[in-house]
Amino acid sequence: MVNVTYIEFDGTKHEVQVEVGNSLMKGAVYNGVPGIDAECGGACACATCHVYIEGEWFDRLPGAQDEESGMLEFANEPQERSRLSCQIKVTSDMDGLVVRMPEFQS
Repeated sequence: MVNVTYIEFDGTKHEVQVEVGNSLMKGAVYNGVPGIDAECGGACACATCHVYIEGEWFDRLPGAQDEESGMLEFANEPQERSRLSCQIKVTSDMDGLVVRMPEFQS
């Protein structure tokens, strides 16, 4: 298990443990973190699991594949550090990861 902090747009923090091998999206859903709706269940088809990766973590994660990059074009409020949490598999190297949710997912 690794510790991940999900921060809502209003600043509310949810520090949870996520099992290695699960996606960041599943970690949020399994721990009841609001703001990660995951309407498509992790199929990279809806962008309702959109997050912003905190600065120092962004370059430490594997890059987005073409499918994810394409879906992010349809996300509300995309930024340079936008990712779909369904596409990020948690590894032991991610202990302490911090992600933020966009305002529209409040």
